[in-house]
Amino acid sequence: MRTIIEPFRIKSVDPIVMTTREERERHLREADYNLFKIPARAVMIDLLTDSGTGAMSAEQWAAIMRGDESYAGSPSFFVLKEAVKRRFGFDEFMPVHQGRAAERILFHLLGGPGKVILGNTHFDTTRANIEMSGAEAVDIPVASALDPSRDEPFKGNIDIEKLKLTIRARGAVNISALIMTITNNAVGGQPVSLANLRAAREICHANGIPLFLDAARFAENAYLAKLRDPELSSLTIAEIVLKYFEPCDGFLLSAKKDALCHVGGLLGIRDPELAARARTMLVVTEGFPTYGGLAGRDLEAMARGLEEAIDFTYLAYRAAVTSYISHGLITLGVPHVRPPGLHAIYIDAGKFLPHIPPGEFPGHALAVELYRIAGVRGCEIGSLMRGDNCTLQLLRLAIPRRGYTQSHMDYLLEAFEDIVKKRGDIRGYRIVDEPPALRHFTARIAPIGNLSVARPPVTQVSH
Repeated sequence: MRTIIEPFRIKSVDPIVMTTREERERHLREADYNLFKIPARAVMIDLLTDSGTGAMSAEQWAAIMRGDESYAGSPSFFVLKEAVKRRFGFDEFMPVHQGRAAERILFHLLGGPGKVILGNTHFDTTRANIEMSGAEAVDIPVASALDPSRDEPFKGNIDIEKLKLTIRARGAVNISALIMTITNNAVGGQPVSLANLRAAREICHANGIPLFLDAARFAENAYLAKLRDPELSSLTIAEIVLKYFEPCDGFLLSAKKDALCHVGGLLGIRDPELAARARTMLVVTEGFPTYGGLAGRDLEAMARGLEEAIDFTYLAYRAAVTSYISHGLITLGVPHVRPPGLHAIYIDAGKFLPHIPPGEFPGHALAVELYRIAGVRGCEIGSLMRGDNCTLQLLRLAIPRRGYTQSHMDYLLEAFEDIVKKRGDIRGYRIVDEPPALRHFTARIAPIGNLSVARPPVTQVSH
């Protein structure tokens, strides 16, 4: 359909500050060409992330008013407990302030020097928390995940044969866990099939390796599985979600994605001994187990969000938005990851800007140009974020949930129409200085050939 009807009404508005190109040029210079450093008020359409950036519903705001702020045993915790049991089938879980808090706790317990943690593809904070523990993060995506143009239904899968070979080569005793990320964010928001998850589980359990879900986008993965897996087509989203959680030994979840919250996360662990150790860490670093660093009102909003996330009409709307953008980009000849997922569009910047080598960050170059021309902020997922050995050079345009309308997406496509005409003039970038981890958040960056910025020796950090 040409017109997307958003399945909601707008009851409150947040004004957009309309900037000029000259103003945006100044913001880029002041931010050292790092889009994370640009003030949000200087961004017209913010597609940097879908994490905590969406609009909460009237029911979620009503739930916030019911939040109970008792330090221990808050009624709001038990509202969330019922929702987690109903949605995921887990009796035991811990609330945390966001997903990376769950990562820090879990990998502190499972990681350490000499340990290996496998994944279909670890995203940035997951990899950083694994490596900060002293462990090694190893990705084993299927081959199709590394080909943006290849149109396959489950490009988020793990390579089962490589999983077997890696366990044999590294030794099962040295492998602490397998983390299956649904959807697989680093390779284009691609879904994982239930058959692939079950096959991975059989291999892991045969070798004594626990399997965890990174389930931030559990509902979107379930929706895509319903559409692309004939065996799941007759099931509800809720039934599919339960099937994905059933084979797993635990899960970690950022509630800022599919739970439709502005803050919050969950950590679920089936093993009572490991759960007890995690709970001890939670008390020391996050808070009492019935609030985990969150306010009672946050627990209520999360509980409600877990229900709204599985609404089929809402998920179909999410799919319509990314399909609409994908169709527009195809018309313009802009290469991107296909088929599109639900939470983002990923431009294949390496193919779009072939004159910029990976070491000069084509994804970041395209992100800067998009902001310069249109005031739209995206996020590079390539050599800048993932290190020198990164294969894919992508620009992710993450769509905040219930935040923008079709006219905003038309404006985005018009910006790419302009970029296509001048892409040969876009130049690469270099790092001026960087932190020892997660460099893309705070690094100082400069255009290649900008002699006004000194270039001291830089030690590249691979994540």
